[in-house]
Amino acid sequence: MAAKKIRIGDLLVSKGVISEDQLKAALAEQKKRKLKLGRTLVELGFVTEDRLLVFLAEQLGIPLVDLAQHPFDAETIQLLPETHARRFRAIVLEDRGHELLVGMADPTDIFGADDIAAALKRPIQRAVVREADLLRLLDLAYRRTDEISNLAQELREELASSDFAVEGNVLSDDDSSAAPVVKLLNTLFEDAVQVKASDIHIEPDESVLRIRQRVDGVLQEQVMKEKRIAPALVQRLKLMAHLDISEKRIPQDGRFHMRVKGRDVDVRVSTMPVAYGESVVMRLLDQSAGVLSLDEVGMPPALLQCFRRLLRHPHGMIVVTGPTGSGKTTTLYGALAELNQPDRKIITVEDPVEYRLARINQVQVQPKIDLTFARVLRAALRQDPDVVMVGEIRDQETAQIGLRAAMTGHLVLSTLHTNDAITSVVRLMDMGAQGYLVASSLRAVLAQRLVRRICEHCATDHVPTPAERNALLAIAGEAAANTTTKRGAGCTYCNETGYRGRIGIYELLEMGPAAADAVRREDTAGYARVAREQKGWKPLSHCVLDYARQGVTSLEEVFRIVGDVDVTGTGD
Repeated sequence: MAAKKIRIGDLLVSKGVISEDQLKAALAEQKKRKLKLGRTLVELGFVTEDRLLVFLAEQLGIPLVDLAQHPFDAETIQLLPETHARRFRAIVLEDRGHELLVGMADPTDIFGADDIAAALKRPIQRAVVREADLLRLLDLAYRRTDEISNLAQELREELASSDFAVEGNVLSDDDSSAAPVVKLLNTLFEDAVQVKASDIHIEPDESVLRIRQRVDGVLQEQVMKEKRIAPALVQRLKLMAHLDISEKRIPQDGRFHMRVKGRDVDVRVSTMPVAYGESVVMRLLDQSAGVLSLDEVGMPPALLQCFRRLLRHPHGMIVVTGPTGSGKTTTLYGALAELNQPDRKIITVEDPVEYRLARINQVQVQPKIDLTFARVLRAALRQDPDVVMVGEIRDQETAQIGLRAAMTGHLVLSTLHTNDAITSVVRLMDMGAQGYLVASSLRAVLAQRLVRRICEHCATDHVPTPAERNALLAIAGEAAANTTTKRGAGCTYCNETGYRGRIGIYELLEMGPAAADAVRREDTAGYARVAREQKGWKPLSHCVLDYARQGVTSLEEVFRIVGDVDVTGTGD
């Protein structure tokens, strides 16, 4: 007997979950937006997703599965081809021998269920799952690692016949889109975007090729025996980034743009000669994600309010500091987005320009033609700006021009590479900036780091060990020593790491009268003491500890941050 299609809208009306008028409005909206009816009802606010899922499970007599709590087996998930999983929003949850339990975002799709059963060649039992959780899990479950290995093997076999096949393959105009090297790179980029990697490293070793991806600040490694394919990958990337493919003795930098899985991605390429060839590191910048607002970067409310107050000042310098990869650029772009109004002229001097912002004049420095930070900054000040953003203060000349610009009616934003807020002021003076200039121009320093978030799907309570308790006692006293925290046990969602995503931690130092007076006298020890005693001063170590108490991050991350900064906030 043929399966009868379930009319979910009529069922919801008959059970009094929604009204007839709401159904008509949802059907009209569905026709315009081409969405599933259930999704349309949720987005219109006629029913909550949780209520809809419970209703479907009850009416269809099928289980409601919470993917966050459900144990998974990678081989079982892979039974259903990825094309079917994504097309029908489905995932294999359990292999019960005589049948398979399949989670579906829309279990009323009878024809979809029939196609899934046909693909699996087994009877299936449907379950209802939350769509957002399902889509996240599909990205993690259907990784491209096996496909990358297979394409690497295919490329190695193609290159085995001749040493000259490398350049011929890379430079060929004949159906280059089908070449294994292109397929391999495309798959590599797809996998990186899928897991939200920030960087891809291609590293030739003596007998293997290592491909590593940085996810949430930590490198994940895939080792391949096909070391011979490395030159083909490097040359193809050089061509894409418009670099000199004949030059292998010196480092080169370039960039290119590509579209991956429906997302616009800028790729910054850096090559460097190493013992067994050339190492390539690619930074991936997802332009589709857009610039985060200041509300989204993770600043505590009180600190965010203070930072916004500082941004409203018409002049003065605000410095954001931290090591490479600590999110400084993200914070500055968030500030620029907030300042970006028709009545303000904003000029940025960057190396490189990471995100394109409408209405803002963004300049890329070019050291090869002497277009340095200092030279562009001088020119920018003749362009009648209200706000100037200097990507990084690297030398005395840039520091002095920026500080003088802050004195003469401009709001100047910039970054420094220092460990904490207090040492940033000392660093400016070490660069050669006079104390009176720093004291008069600098309004505030924001120091930041990124810490990993505990995966919400596998978070468990953690009682500190005696050693951890002693360390907490040293950081923040008796109250901290008795803290109960959480840790991630590891699950499919977080690739067994216990962490998923990152959040910023911050310390904000305003240049108060007493601190400014000490800087003017170039009394660095006195300045550091006064800064630590300022009302409301809270160092990075205390900020990350607060997140550990709230269960956002782990003690492991607390101790990593404390290892980077001085517990007292005085720096190294």
